[in-house]
Amino acid sequence: MNAIETNGLTKIYSSAFGKKQVQALVDLQLSVPAGTIFGLLGPNGAGKTTLVKLLLAITYPTFGNATILGEDISSYKIKKRVGYLPENHKYPPYLSGGEVLNFFGRLSGLDGKYINKKIDALLDTMKLLKWKKTKVKNYSKGMMQRLGLAQALINDPELIFLDEPTDGVDPIGRKEIRDILVELKKQSKTIFLNSHLLSEVELITDRVGILNKGKLLREGTVQELTEKKEEYLLRVEDENKTLPENFDGVLITKIDSGRYSLKVPNAAALNKYIDLLRENQVIINEIIKHKNSLEEMFISLINESEKENVK
Repeated sequence: MNAIETNGLTKIYSSAFGKKQVQALVDLQLSVPAGTIFGLLGPNGAGKTTLVKLLLAITYPTFGNATILGEDISSYKIKKRVGYLPENHKYPPYLSGGEVLNFFGRLSGLDGKYINKKIDALLDTMKLLKWKKTKVKNYSKGMMQRLGLAQALINDPELIFLDEPTDGVDPIGRKEIRDILVELKKQSKTIFLNSHLLSEVELITDRVGILNKGKLLREGTVQELTEKKEEYLLRVEDENKTLPENFDGVLITKIDSGRYSLKVPNAAALNKYIDLLRENQVIINEIIKHKNSLEEMFISLINESEKENVK
């Protein structure tokens, strides 16, 4: 089952009298399996927040349709099963952390006895329990982010939308939030994550989508998106050994002592070259498929997209 499905989802914003139009989202086809962590990446203005607002029916599509948890996004009943942490969220400064969660819990229909236990449990998980009665105007940015995450979880949602959940959080705090998200996934919850911290996304997501100017450029697992198809790192035992170079279709480049880069047309050619090395008594210590970091792949993909738009 897919927790999120979009079909040709398009959003066009028009200026006064419709003289100027901006396509914030263009014919989006996307499926997010239930019980997974999905990361949506893109530069500012890519359409990430617009997509979340469409899925939450905060705004409405110009064309296309979508479902969350098997229900059309227009269904108000589905909201009880959804949690949402917006970017740059703010709470009344005169409320304490506990009062903020109590307010949102009651909005979600939680009763008095259950809500108090839930608030204490969430604040404890977020390491905010001792600040339960402290007014949020005295909270740091990191504390506000953790309180926001607690607010998004107060109704025990099945699907959770998080917009920059680790923004302003220190490295230890980011690790703690990552652990919480992984634990939520173990509970079969689905997490839709918007973030500009690519290293964070790379660590915990099952699948990633790259969005730019309203268009989905790529979608897949981090491994699928970062692997260089037919490039390998080869490390051999004898650093002074001369490797066979005249081999059809294989490009061999020495990196440093005992390490080489191999570019091959396909896996069959790689295996033939390995057989040739063994025939020449070359001891192979390691063969590793080259990978880009998610950040390198992201920058490259966005740059290519921008060049195409210029054309």
